[in-house]
Amino acid sequence: MSRDKQETAPQAFTGRRWLLPSALVKELDLAPERSGRPRRTARDWVVDFCCFLLAVIIGLLAADTMKNEDLPQGYAALDQILGALSCAAVWLRRRWPVGFAFAMVPVAAASSTAGGASLVAMFTLAVHRPFRYVAWMAGASLALNPLYFWFRPDPDVPYGWALVLAAVLTVAVVGWGMFVRSKRQLMLSLRDRARRAETEARLRAEQAQRLAREAIAREMHDVLAHRLTLLSVHAGALEFRPDAPREEIHRAAGVIRESAHEALQDLREIIGVLRAGDTDDSGRPQPTLAALEALVTESREAGMKVTLDQRVTDPAAVPASVGRTAYRIAQEGLTNARKHAPGTEVTVTVTGAPGEGLSVSVRNPAPEGEVPEVPGSGQGLIGLTERATLTGGRLEHGPLADGGFEVRGRLPWG
Repeated sequence: MSRDKQETAPQAFTGRRWLLPSALVKELDLAPERSGRPRRTARDWVVDFCCFLLAVIIGLLAADTMKNEDLPQGYAALDQILGALSCAAVWLRRRWPVGFAFAMVPVAAASSTAGGASLVAMFTLAVHRPFRYVAWMAGASLALNPLYFWFRPDPDVPYGWALVLAAVLTVAVVGWGMFVRSKRQLMLSLRDRARRAETEARLRAEQAQRLAREAIAREMHDVLAHRLTLLSVHAGALEFRPDAPREEIHRAAGVIRESAHEALQDLREIIGVLRAGDTDDSGRPQPTLAALEALVTESREAGMKVTLDQRVTDPAAVPASVGRTAYRIAQEGLTNARKHAPGTEVTVTVTGAPGEGLSVSVRNPAPEGEVPEVPGSGQGLIGLTERATLTGGRLEHGPLADGGFEVRGRLPWG
């Protein structure tokens, strides 16, 4: 058996396949891979022997009642021969259920000793084939019953009652076979539902993992890009101005050391979340709108010219997710201005009130002179757009008429 089939097969029956019919074993993928039909299970042998024994007993009872009938000796012998052959053919019922039932319709109409084999054939057809096959065969059998009892009347049962009993017996056998078939189809449908549930669970797990990876990647970019940009700016200043005053070099080195320490701390917290496999965000750096002033102060200490215009009614009432998104928008705007427009004055504007929403804007004028291209630009804005969309807001960004650049975010605040 292949590995995939072992994984999808019902575990409760893997070691007990001998309790199931061979047809069901094949449908449930419990049989070893081989060409042709699956071999009979122990249950099949028991059921086939019982069917054969039932057909023989009914045939012997019919042969005993033939003594009361006035039949030619040759016809009686032919009846018993057909009955014996029909009982032997019971062992082929699984291989050719339609052919066996089709052959038993005229045989049962000519031979009373083949009646048991005819019932077994009808039951087998109802189990293994759709109802349309059973309806045709049962209808043909019921249509021939009046002729059979007319030419071979039962001396102990009236003609009408004989027809009724034969019809009831045929319907009972067909109904029993259809009940067995419905139970098998129910088991197969449960197998299919289990497979679909496993597939859906696997897809949901893969989607959750992908979303978690995207969230972690976005968080790492938001947290580390700001710190690393500070490192790059001050390292570049020290590189191009080796003759700077000692106090300025000391201050730049302090900023580099502090930014590197905070970047390592943020990275350690995020990696800790990855190792622990915890979906809780309590261990990650999660700033809110209250930390915006500290962000602006940090940027000013790094040498940027930043103006903060914050006009928010009741800042403490801003939801944590909205405030965190607003902080990330301002952080990304300051990072982009530091990279693409160094030396310019950046304006950060935050306005809003409950019921009106929260607006965040980061604007900078055009830089003086040529600014070298920074690799990987634009990835942070893509992540911010997704973050704003998740909170129910929107993010817009683009150049201004004077050559500057602006990042604008509009977030809901119900």
